[in-house]
Amino acid sequence: MPVINMAATGANIVSLRKRAGISVQDLQRIFGFTSPQAIYKWQRGTSLPTLDNIVVLARVFGVSIEEILVCDVMQNSISA
Repeated sequence: MPVINMAATGANIVSLRKRAGISVQDLQRIFGFTSPQAIYKWQRGTSLPTLDNIVVLARVFGVSIEEILVCDVMQNSISA
């Protein structure tokens, strides 16, 4: 079962943002946020963007959603 790795996804958002030449303030304006706190939380991996915000990030960065999210595969431990 895949699980989103929040810390790695946050680091990935930072990397993609920098590669695209976009500042945190640019993202703040794109999303219409009054403060950049949500973006900093995404980058630290303390929260994830909502699905609609992930779609916007993918468009802004020119990547797919799958290229933003970092997933770890966890094995099911079902006892018989």
